[in-house]
Formats: sequence, C-alpha cells, structure tokens
Amino acid sequence: MSLPDLAFYAFAVTLVTAGLFVTLARNPVHSVLWLILAFLSSAGLFILLGAEFVAMLLVIVYVGAVAVLFLFVVMMLDVDFAALKAGMAKYMPLAGLMAVILLMQLALVFGAWSTSPAAPALRGAVAPDVTELHNSRALGLLVYDRYLYLFQAAGLILLVAMVAAIVLTLRHRAGVKRQDVLAQMYRDPAKALELRDVKPGQGLR
Repeated sequence: MSLPDLAFYAFAVTLVTAGLFVTLARNPVHSVLWLILAFLSSAGLFILLGAEFVAMLLVIVYVGAVAVLFLFVVMMLDVDFAALKAGMAKYMPLAGLMAVILLMQLALVFGAWSTSPAAPALRGAVAPDVTELHNSRALGLLVYDRYLYLFQAAGLILLVAMVAAIVLTLRHRAGVKRQDVLAQMYRDPAKALELRDVKPGQGLR
C-alpha cells in the first residue's frame, strides 16, 4: 500500500470518527472541536484529490471563521445542559424513527446504485486537464466565466435566505431601549438642552 493510500484511509477514518462524535458529544464545545477536526480531515482529502484551492477555502472559511465563531458563541452562552438533555430525551423516539427511515432510504439508494459508462467522460468534459491548466485557474474560469449567471443566482438566493432569517428572528421586545436615529437627527437643540442654576448643597430632581 502506497503512502497516498495510507493518507487517504487515515483522513477518511478521522473524518468519519469526528463526524460521529460531533453528534454524540454531550458538551457543545467538544462538538465544535470535533467539527473542526472533521473540516481539517476533509481538507486533507481535497489535497489528495489535487484540489488545493478548495482545501484552503475549507480551512480558511470553515475552520478559521465559521467553526471558531461557533466555538466562541457556544462558550459565551450560558447554556443549561440539564434542560437540553431533558428536551432531547423527550424527542428521542421521534428522532429514532426519523433515523431509521433515513437509513432505510440510504440502503435503497446504495442498493440500486449504478454507474453510467459515460460518467467519466462527462466529468472530464467539465474541467480542462490538470496538466494543461492549474485547478485554481480552472475553477475560476468555470465559476466566473462559464457559469457566471448561475453563480450570481446562487448568491442572490443566499442573500434572500439571510434577509429572511433576520426578519423571522427579529423580535421587538417590550421594555428594551432602542436607538431611534431619525429622532436623534431631527431633535431641537433648544428642547434637548436645559440649563439650570443649581445652588450649593442642592441637587437636581
């Protein structure tokens, strides 16, 4: 067995194990740490496939930004783990039923899996040969040249989803002081400022 094969099995086993512990870990901080390990293992697999650009994006964006943000948010929040465990035990039968259905669907999919003889040629026709063009340049040409409109449409869909998430989660709670920018801009200085003659030994009421 060659060194690339050993590296592949090492990264694959680490990725599957880390993904399993992401869902089984009782502490959310530990789950985020296992998630970071899963991202790093995925980056190693992308490097073995020759996709160094995608691997660096995975490390910089997901590990360096998203996972670290999750880690800080989970550590800063005061999470009641007892309440979380009670809620998880309450919905465990439904979750188990959904897991069984999902596993049955995956078994049906893999049982009827068949590879088309034309699949390698179709995959090879999407991107140019690695010996002719570097994968980073080929990816840029595909995203920003051939599929530019689809890339922009995907960005618009993500923008709409982000705005919808903000609107759905925005709650105006009573008793919370909020900044009114227009009221601050159009206020009258004569009404906003009041001069008082305070005598010695007296205070303001």
